[in-house]
Amino acid sequence: MEAAPTKEPTPTAARSGPQPAPASRRRRPVARAGPESVVTTPEPMTSPETILVCDHRGEGLGEHLRGLAESGARLELSPNLRRSLASLAAARPGVVLIDSLAGGGVEIDALIEARRGEPPIPLLVVADPADPLPLVLGPRLLERGQWDLIRRAAPLEEYELRIAMLLEHARRRREMDELRHRATHDDRTNLLRPLEFDEQLRAHASAAQRHGLDLALLFIDLDHFGRINKAFAHSVGDRVIEQVGEVIRDALRIEDVAGRLGGDEFGVLLPYTKKVDAARVVQRLLDEIRALSGPLPGHAEALAVSASIGFETFSGRDLESVDELRAHAERALLIAKRKGGDRGVYFRGSAELAEGELGVSG
Repeated sequence: MEAAPTKEPTPTAARSGPQPAPASRRRRPVARAGPESVVTTPEPMTSPETILVCDHRGEGLGEHLRGLAESGARLELSPNLRRSLASLAAARPGVVLIDSLAGGGVEIDALIEARRGEPPIPLLVVADPADPLPLVLGPRLLERGQWDLIRRAAPLEEYELRIAMLLEHARRRREMDELRHRATHDDRTNLLRPLEFDEQLRAHASAAQRHGLDLALLFIDLDHFGRINKAFAHSVGDRVIEQVGEVIRDALRIEDVAGRLGGDEFGVLLPYTKKVDAARVVQRLLDEIRALSGPLPGHAEALAVSASIGFETFSGRDLESVDELRAHAERALLIAKRKGGDRGVYFRGSAELAEGELGVSG
């Protein structure tokens, strides 16, 4: 997740119930010698990445690029848009090189949309100097990821250089994305770190208050987790934390948010969720966390895993602030722990704690 200013969530449909969810390359040196900068001859391509060559115009682009394959590149040729879309659906190439038909903006849009939701695939667009297409596509392509232009009659060496540069830029982008992700996500569970979770909580609470949207906040604490670390190796405790993280991720919709807030403490944020649906998620989490219990090879004592969950809901109007929402969920969690754990407690004012409790058998 990129550490950028948090955006307000966009309202979506209400919850209908819980639902389950790179070989190195050598850099091509560029010798800079003033206005007549000289580009050194690129080394033979050794990248295992596939280059999808979309020769939709049918003017022999594939034949022109045959020398790339002899240099170690892996080429996949496609004669038309249908074939190109099928290739994109089957596998993600390292670069898409397209020589489109007249008015090829539609073709390029289709190729870009083919793998929506993933990082953009670098795109090398073949064009003639007099072709207005680059002027039309430029602003749109700049918004969607790495791309470049090349003259159809450019020498093979220029094709090789531009493809290598796109691959290098894509590699750097992947590295930056990985660094951003690791900065905001817990290494063991892949859930959000506490600060990022708090930012998401405040953004969603603000949206709920602004638009009158339902919101549920769950705090989860594993019961007697210290006993697991004492009775078994710490590697067992680490594995339990990983499995609980998997349980939580599997219980979430795409708009839900989850974080690891401490050693054995977790938070879950359910936008557009009322009390009844939040209670269903709580019950599912309790059941699936308890299901992690069982015998361990080489140990006489069985592993016992359970959790306490405190949760509170917000209609956008019935609480004063996000801090009050958090305090209520924390209070409900404390009540669940005091009652022996392995249960969920819903907070609706102290007089309602008893009737808000979820009955869970041991």
